[in-house]
Amino acid sequence: QVQLVESGGGLVQPGGSLRLSCAASGIRFSTYTMGWSRQAPGKQREFVALITSGGSTTYADSVKGRFTISRDNTKNTVYLQMDRLKPEDTGVYSCNARGVLVAFGQGTQVTISS
Repeated sequence: QVQLVESGGGLVQPGGSLRLSCAASGIRFSTYTMGWSRQAPGKQREFVALITSGGSTTYADSVKGRFTISRDNTKNTVYLQMDRLKPEDTGVYSCNARGVLVAFGQGTQVTISS
């Protein structure tokens, strides 16, 4: 059974940082492209970042230079380091795995507010 479990969300002030984690099980993690997306209240889900099995990364323009996606294949975990956070970064952040299967996590809430 494929499972993706996110953690690390919370409430931070503008300009702050958060590090999200997504632990995967039930897949051959190292062969999967892993990604993060987010959904703000009242808006459609949007792409944030992805990292391929080879380590190549892609970012949405809105987060480029502030967010960093990484992976640890020994821990079956993908991370999203988020710096210089803005109120518009608020939303539910979910990870996803794309390979032989496609799977999505439940998400973790990120709120940027003073």
